[in-house]
Amino acid sequence: MPNREAFEQAKKKVIGVDRQRLGIGTLSEKTVHAILKNYYEPDEDRQEIPIDNYVADIYSEGEVIEIQTRQFDKMRNKLNTFLPQFPVTIVYPIPREKWIIWIDEESGELSKKRKSPAKGNPYIVFPELYKIKSFLKDPNLRLRLALMDMEEYKLLNGWSKDRKKGASRYDRIPTELVEEIEISCLEDYMQFVPFELENGFTSKEFAKAAHIPVPLAQTVLNILHYVGTLERVGKKGNLYLYNVKN
Repeated sequence: MPNREAFEQAKKKVIGVDRQRLGIGTLSEKTVHAILKNYYEPDEDRQEIPIDNYVADIYSEGEVIEIQTRQFDKMRNKLNTFLPQFPVTIVYPIPREKWIIWIDEESGELSKKRKSPAKGNPYIVFPELYKIKSFLKDPNLRLRLALMDMEEYKLLNGWSKDRKKGASRYDRIPTELVEEIEISCLEDYMQFVPFELENGFTSKEFAKAAHIPVPLAQTVLNILHYVGTLERVGKKGNLYLYNVKN
């Protein structure tokens, strides 16, 4: 269960009690990163710690925590350096529910917030995991998925008539930490296999059970096969058949 009081304290530390009074110009592009860093380690003496030729987001009691909002491929050199020495937890924030707020660049005026129809889920992390696939079996690697509700601020600078298509994201402000999903060992990947699936399932059947697109399901299955959660037991047409591995 998330520590909601600690999360509120981290939010206040980064964005203040009254965000509207501070003004949109004071928000950082990396607000999500900063809040999570202060949530997992409020002591600033344990943040931004040099280790060899890199800087760890958090280093405390012999463990490293890295908050990574995207581009896991950029972590490869860090992981090569850190994993032989320390347990490393990668924290990945996932927007569960999102409210969009538009900013007029000229006037600074904010639109009313509108709830996005898109909903985040834990499977979103798998394309990022694919980028560090060779590290996933390392016993020192752990993952923590932080599902959060967010407000997303976007600039009205797109190419369409209403200036919304192709617009730039200005910042994301977490409003609530809803759930934390831990992957502490290879057995924990089993939680991503929908319980209603029967052995001998395809990527299409997995996608339907997990409520995700088929291309994403194929990436998930690739990883679950690699870490030993699933085994390939044949083919149905061009599609692999999968069983849960005993």
